[in-house]
Amino acid sequence: MKRVPVFATLLVLAAVGVMIALGVWQLGRAQQKEALLASYAAVGSNTAEVPFPTSAAAAQPLLFRRSRIDCLPTGPDAPVAGHNANGTTGWAHAFICPLPGGSTAEVLIGWSKDLQPRVWTGGAVTGTVTLGAGETVRLIADPPLAGLDANARPDPASIPNNHLSYAIQWFLFALTALVIFVIALRKRMAL
Repeated sequence: MKRVPVFATLLVLAAVGVMIALGVWQLGRAQQKEALLASYAAVGSNTAEVPFPTSAAAAQPLLFRRSRIDCLPTGPDAPVAGHNANGTTGWAHAFICPLPGGSTAEVLIGWSKDLQPRVWTGGAVTGTVTLGAGETVRLIADPPLAGLDANARPDPASIPNNHLSYAIQWFLFALTALVIFVIALRKRMAL
């Protein structure tokens, strides 16, 4: 009778242990994300303004809150794909604004159906704090500026909470590794 390969068994058990630990970690992340999303949803119609965050990390607890900045754009209009308040697809007109400390914010001043460049010389902007591409802190103007229509209001429900499915994947990976190892071990023992 052949012996069970010790090194391979330890390696597979270690890998399975890591996969189970990652699954448990994802379950914890799912609970954290649920609490975070609940806090975002609780903002609701709270109109109290918060200081504008200067980094993505500082923005996390302030997402979906109202804020205000004084913006002097550093360049021309840079439209990004977006939706208006009615859900129609078009262009959100964005301007980059310098912030104290050297960081920048992206301000979406409003929405239009066309890509026609908009001229905006800056000023005070009130709106909702969100994150843009690359963890850029974004302010979605409300009310819109420069004669544009309103952008869609940011919705916390649009943030996915995939951590439960990630946990299930890790647990299935662990189970699959064990099943494959047991099948391979049985074949080895049968030879």
